[in-house]
Order: sequence, then C-alpha cells, then structure tokens
Amino acid sequence: MELIDGKKISLQLQSEIAAEVKTIISNGGKQPHLAAVLVGNDGGSETYVAAKIKACENVGFNSTLIRHTNEITEAELLATVHKLNADKDIDGYIVQMPLPKHIDEQKIIEAVDPAKDVDGFHPVNVGKMVLSLPSYISATPNGIVELIKRYKIETAGKHCVVIGRSNIVGSPMSILMAKNNAFANCTVTICHSKTKDIASFTKQADIVICALGKPEFLTADMIKQGAVVIDVGTTRVASTETKSGFKLKGDVNFDAVAPKCSFITPVPGGVGPMTIASLLKNTLLAAKKEIYK
Repeated sequence: MELIDGKKISLQLQSEIAAEVKTIISNGGKQPHLAAVLVGNDGGSETYVAAKIKACENVGFNSTLIRHTNEITEAELLATVHKLNADKDIDGYIVQMPLPKHIDEQKIIEAVDPAKDVDGFHPVNVGKMVLSLPSYISATPNGIVELIKRYKIETAGKHCVVIGRSNIVGSPMSILMAKNNAFANCTVTICHSKTKDIASFTKQADIVICALGKPEFLTADMIKQGAVVIDVGTTRVASTETKSGFKLKGDVNFDAVAPKCSFITPVPGGVGPMTIASLLKNTLLAAKKEIYK
C-alpha cells in the first residue's frame, strides 16, 4: 500500500507556480491576483479561505478577501460579483460556498465572468470541459487528476467507480476519468444515493473515488485487493481528542480499507491540499490569459 501524499504534491505544485510567478514579475509582468468572497462565518469556509490566502502568499500572488454578513441580499452579492468582473486587476475570484439559503447559488455562479471563474463552476467552463476545450476545471477533480499523474497510477482500461454525483466533484470527476488521454481512459460507473447495492459496483472497481459526504461509508468488504481509493470526504465530527472540538473524517474507513489498497489518500492531507493548489494553477492560467485570450 502506498499513501498518496496530497500535501507533498500540493507543495511541489506551489513551488512550480511560485517559480513561474517570479519569472513573470522579473520580466515586467503583472502579479497574479486572486480574490475570495466570503459570506457569513461558516467554520469550514473560514478555514478554507484562510488556507487559500496563505497559499497565495506562498506563491507570490496578490490576494483580496471580501467579507459579507449572512444578512446580505442576493442583489447586493450580485453587485459584488459584477464589481469583481469589471476590476481589471483581479485575474480570478471565487465566491465561497455554501451561501445563505435566501441566495440562489446557481444565479451567483452564472453571474461570474467565465474568464475569472477559477473555481470552474460556470456553465461555460463546465461545457468546455465536457467538450475537451480549454477551460478552468473545478479544483477538486483537477487536483485528483494531478495526484493520479504524479503517482503514475495506471488508468487506461481500468474500471473507475465514482460515488457521488455533485456538480462540484462527482459529475466532473466521472467525465474526466473517461476522457481519451494518458491519465484517464477508464470505464466509469457513477453511484449515488439512489444506487441499489453500491458494494456490488465498488467490489469490481480498480479505482474508487468516494465523494459522498458520509463519514467512513466505504468499508474494507466493499473493495477488491489492490484497488486505488481516492477519498474526497471532509466531514467535521465532534471529538474530545482535539482542541477545536472536532476532527475531519473522510468517506473511507481508512484503517480498515488501507491494507487492501495499492494506493489510498488520507484525510486530512490527501485531496484537500490539492484543491487549493489547483485553484492557484487556474488563477495563474487566468493571469496569463491562456484559456480566455
């Protein structure tokens, strides 16, 4: 069993990005600028955005955090989005999800300029990804593909089971793993909440990507010997063992599943750090105008 170290690969990627940023600036180019819009004070969102800001500093990006209270109206948030669209100094930005229930998340996503949509959520970027056109690919699936590349995991002709069908992870992940390229070419099955007997599919899988949001859902009896397991889950559960009073649990029962795997990601330290690295990579592409000329 080999542990897929997302933290290590993320730092490698950040080092590569930092070197490129240094070259751009030394040649008289503009410092890449990433902005984040944070509504309310959700604990998970606060942690994630703080990590993004720190990562920006590490790679030499400029970063801006725009805070709003939970009471912000949809119209006011849309005004912030339109302002960021028009700001020529901002190369890319994210509106951190989830948003308060009175705000239509899809309306906000669709208001973002696709050229600045470094989260890769806009329908234009999703459509271009499906058609294998240049686009910003959503950060978590992109980060998983990068882990597969860097660990040289064989994928061609393999059976990949994706558990979960969200627009953020499961759906784009299934499309990416079926692409005709060196680190895909899988036969892909998508399982979800309405799938009967998920174990009957995962037992056949060479690669399992679990993005369901249910702690320790995938157990040892659900996978075959030598499977590759990618755990996307990050659920906060109460814990008396930590100062914060909680700890992160993945969708995989790691201790039981790991001995059967050829490769497996831990939680934390697996997919999570790659999400941030992929966001930085998209922002660099935005700054270089490589996707949208």
